[in-house]
Amino acid sequence: MTKITTGKAQKINLLSFKAPQMRTFHITWITFFFCFFAWFGLAPMMKVIKDDLHLTKPQIGNIIIASISATIFARLLMGWLCDKIGARKTYTILLLVGAIPVILVGLATTYQSFLVFRLAIGIIGASFVITQYHTSAMFAPNVVGSANAIAGGWGNLGGGVTNMVMPLVFGAIMWMGYTSQQSWRLAMIVPGVILLILAYVYYKYTQDTPEGNFEDIKHEKTEVEKGSFKDALMDIRTWALFLAYGACFGMEITFDNIASLYFSENLGESLTQFIGSTEKTDVLKWAGMLAGIFGLMNLFARAVGGIVADAVGGKYGLKGKGLLLACFLIFEGFGIVAFSRTQDIWTAIITMLGFAMFLKMANGTTFSIVPFVNKKAVGSVSGIVGAGGNVGGLLMGFLFKSENITYGQAFSYIGFAVVIVGIIIAIVPFNKGKKHQVNN
Repeated sequence: MTKITTGKAQKINLLSFKAPQMRTFHITWITFFFCFFAWFGLAPMMKVIKDDLHLTKPQIGNIIIASISATIFARLLMGWLCDKIGARKTYTILLLVGAIPVILVGLATTYQSFLVFRLAIGIIGASFVITQYHTSAMFAPNVVGSANAIAGGWGNLGGGVTNMVMPLVFGAIMWMGYTSQQSWRLAMIVPGVILLILAYVYYKYTQDTPEGNFEDIKHEKTEVEKGSFKDALMDIRTWALFLAYGACFGMEITFDNIASLYFSENLGESLTQFIGSTEKTDVLKWAGMLAGIFGLMNLFARAVGGIVADAVGGKYGLKGKGLLLACFLIFEGFGIVAFSRTQDIWTAIITMLGFAMFLKMANGTTFSIVPFVNKKAVGSVSGIVGAGGNVGGLLMGFLFKSENITYGQAFSYIGFAVVIVGIIIAIVPFNKGKKHQVNN
């Protein structure tokens, strides 16, 4: 049989939209961006929601856990579906289903109903796995780490931008004469409608592989068509990356959930002095802006991790990438510990920027390794590793739920745990005795 030419892009041309590889690249990160925007759209309004629904600290902790829990199973399912029916149909299904609870969450009037909606909204967090799978299918090994990191980073921006934009949407709706209780509910309709529009765009304008959609090439054997979920499960590297992603991305989604509330309550006195106002809308806006800075670092930090990892991989193989990931995690952990001990806004911002840089570079490095663990089960490996991020966030959520420890103590415990994970990653044999060649 004649070998199929993969047609995977050998370079990343960010100004190109015509080629199917780059068109898919841009559509998938934009879609991922708005999925994250919708997923964390409630977070910057939690102060208002807390007062509206009379939520307690344990209940807020349960809500954070719920927002992450459903994503674990959804990521496993989406990874498996990508291997079976392709990224195009899988993403379309996720967007159509995920938009429903985003639009309807405003119907919640009790803690219990809000918890159910927050759990359901969490499924759109599985969008990350599809994005990473799709870029892996479109780009050659020499640039796939960079492509994954850029798409993942720019998509993750949604988690930061929503902290800045949703308070403005909330404020605009209040300006039209609605109460705060009505405004947060109406605000969530905006991201929900965007998801429905993107479902159409994704189905019509992307394709599963450079050669075409799965149904068009089903009689040909390609790298991305067949994969064994069992093989992915049996590889120690899959679980090492599962653990690593729990330590970096798990912290990211936890911080996206808690940052605005943390700045407005735990550092509230310093924040009000900083902005010179005690008005609820001003505090909400500025807390969201500060939390948004964390997310905006995805504009470059995750990409830096992927680009550096590709360079290291080309010279030192997967072993080099593994050691690089370990270093990023260790520095991230110590940065979180430093952040946990801050007492004023300025120190908090500086230490946040420090640990965020290493955290997001660790994210990018993790998924620069994923495509090389099992090339015939990229979706399954991506799903398992992606779910690891949510398992990490889930476990961290229990710390923020506890009434026996402060938020600062929770951050400190997480920081030391991340350091331990970094040490573990340093000893994992990622190359399995073979040098990673980026051109094959």
